[in-house]
Amino acid sequence: MDPATVNFTSYKKSINGALDAINAPEQLALQTAILIKPNLINSSPHPITTSPECCEAVIEYIQKNSKAEIVIAEGCGDANIDTAEVFKILGYTSIAEKYGIPLVDLNYGPVKTLKNSSCSVFPEMHLPEIVFNHYIISVPVLKVHSLARMTGTLKNMMGFAPPKYYSGSSGAWKKAVFHNNMQQSITDLNRYLIPDLSVMDCSIGMAEFHLGGAHCDPPVKKIIAGYNPWKVDRKASELLGLDWRSIGHIAAGFKS
Repeated sequence: MDPATVNFTSYKKSINGALDAINAPEQLALQTAILIKPNLINSSPHPITTSPECCEAVIEYIQKNSKAEIVIAEGCGDANIDTAEVFKILGYTSIAEKYGIPLVDLNYGPVKTLKNSSCSVFPEMHLPEIVFNHYIISVPVLKVHSLARMTGTLKNMMGFAPPKYYSGSSGAWKKAVFHNNMQQSITDLNRYLIPDLSVMDCSIGMAEFHLGGAHCDPPVKKIIAGYNPWKVDRKASELLGLDWRSIGHIAAGFKS
């Protein structure tokens, strides 16, 4: 099934519309444990990070259509701040308290080690155990990225990489190892782990840089929802005016 793209009017209305369009209630009703993964790379507000109001709309939709337990999980990339503080600054702690939902810092906790010799950058991957017993909903924001060309739902999976294994020697960023070969690193990561469902906030969009710079002008004003993360990011790249064929980690999902 192709992703659904709907016009943005409000988070609740547009996210409901996009998820209804891909028959999400049928999938959500089957789940017992759901992990919502926003993009909270640091403590900067939306649209650099995922708006808590966006995640709130996703939570309400899940609760309307499923009895699954829900957690919000992220592993921030900022070297100078922990995820718990990011949650608090950006309003996620309040959302979690409102709905009785746990917040999980993916940068810490037990991990499982996987191996895939066909992955050139990460023939061995360490991932949090929680990912293996939860249905993962990725909720990224639409942004141009200085190294990845675009950050969408595929790159959002980098939040699952524990800094213990992926911070490197510089200490400048908790996931710095990915910078050495960004396109292939994301490609390899998504051979181990992809989201089951993606809801991308394209209501504004970052036009120049993933950590700052100009917003898209005019705002993109879209919400994308879909099950295939490569197709979701392909559509998102088009909204930014980028050629998805030139973005290695997206193009990798369309190779024969």
